[in-house]
Amino acid sequence: MSDLFDEPVPGQNMPEFTVSEISGEVKRTLEGTFGRVRVRGEVGRVFKARSGHLYYDIKDDRSVLACTTWKGQVANLSVVPEEGLEVVVTGRLTAFGAQSKYNLNVDEVAVAGQGALMALLEKRKKQLETEGLFAAERKQALPFLPDIIGVVTSPSGAVIRDILHRLRDRFPRKVLIWPVAVQGANCAPEVARAINGFNQLTPGGALPRPDLIIVARGGGSIEDLWGFNEETVARAAAASQIPLISAVGHETDTTLIDFVSDQRAPTPTAAAELAVPVRMDLLAWSDDMGARLTRAATQAISQRSQRLADLSRAMPRADSLLDSPRQRLDQAEERLPNALIRGVQNRELRLSEAAAPLRSEVLRSRLRRDHERLEDRVNRLVPALERAMTQRHDRVTAWGARLQPQRLRQDLDRQGDRLTRLTQRLALVGHNQLTRWQDRLIAVDRQREILSYKATLARGYAVVRAEGAVVTTRAQAAGSTEFEIEFADGRLDVGGAEVGSASADPAPAPRSASRTKSQSPPDDQGSLF
Repeated sequence: MSDLFDEPVPGQNMPEFTVSEISGEVKRTLEGTFGRVRVRGEVGRVFKARSGHLYYDIKDDRSVLACTTWKGQVANLSVVPEEGLEVVVTGRLTAFGAQSKYNLNVDEVAVAGQGALMALLEKRKKQLETEGLFAAERKQALPFLPDIIGVVTSPSGAVIRDILHRLRDRFPRKVLIWPVAVQGANCAPEVARAINGFNQLTPGGALPRPDLIIVARGGGSIEDLWGFNEETVARAAAASQIPLISAVGHETDTTLIDFVSDQRAPTPTAAAELAVPVRMDLLAWSDDMGARLTRAATQAISQRSQRLADLSRAMPRADSLLDSPRQRLDQAEERLPNALIRGVQNRELRLSEAAAPLRSEVLRSRLRRDHERLEDRVNRLVPALERAMTQRHDRVTAWGARLQPQRLRQDLDRQGDRLTRLTQRLALVGHNQLTRWQDRLIAVDRQREILSYKATLARGYAVVRAEGAVVTTRAQAAGSTEFEIEFADGRLDVGGAEVGSASADPAPAPRSASRTKSQSPPDDQGSLF
């Protein structure tokens, strides 16, 4: 038995490695076998640490390669990796033994072409921008304090908890949650239906329509967020009549819904901050404004009271204000008689000075000069009038010579002939017009006779009326006792008739109540029997 236990077990003579030794051997093997390599692929999610190191993925349709660029190498890169960019990276393969992972330490990045997803995203973005869905003038202003907020997100994620927590802290509001898938094939149709569904709710209904919509999702790769890049989601957000805030991904993530939404929030928590103000800040602001208003009103009243008091002290008494005017009035009263006397004397002196040149000889000489000027003008006026009369007489004589009676008579004859022809044409046109109107009137009257119910009465039918109204049914006739029957040659009144069933024998009309009328009703009131 002891011999059996002493037999060597296969493999026990193999050397033993520690974990660190095997990790080091794997790292040396990778670095020694591959050395510097160039890899082509599409950049996945990019993350820049606080230390300055850059972490990102290079992927194709089947595999993902983790890449690292240290802080000292980032400044030497000609192209900074961006998500969705197709690049060729150059570096050394190495292993990180602490987590049994390998990655590529990249020190050179070159652009190889856009990724398929980013190319598709750019195409959709340009198309929607051309249609004007990104225009600033079509974006709606967010309500200052919405009563109801609709949230389109996953009900089980941390996003909705962050939004609700932030709303409770800032200003509690009613929240309607529309649960949707935030990634995968069902994401785009469900998000579009949620936006349209919120817009179709009736304001004030059993399920009230929200005043603001928040579309939210946490961060993720471009593939995870691709549902929010679908055209259906972008168009639903653009057509929303309710203001919409997009909060998809983190601050560095950008999707199509961010461009068409009325407001973009970098995070879901920031969307809640944009949706409502801080209640305590509003209360503090309101209290501050009230206090400022009270202080301003009190200070203004105090200042005006002080100013009024100062002015009242500086103003003189009412009696003192009237002392000087009274004194001036007394002085003016004393000077007034002397001033009147001097004024009259001065005017008498000026009158004497003005009357001194007015002597009779001066007036007579002035009259003689005026008379001589008048006679001179009369003497010159008579020849001028004679010359003017002569010129006008010559012109009238010349005009009379040019006016020949024969030409006037010829012109009168021509105008008379023309007037005769026009009169004959007018009479002919008037006769033709009257003839056409008469023919049309005869045709219309013939059509009226054809369409009139009078022709039907001539074939044996009659019109029955009760109380002035036409009777067309048995039910109408049952409630009346007085009837009027119109025949082709007149009307007949029938009183006391009784309407029975359709199978009963008709009762004869009383002969004593019958009479004939010659007038006929209008054509539009007949009912034929």
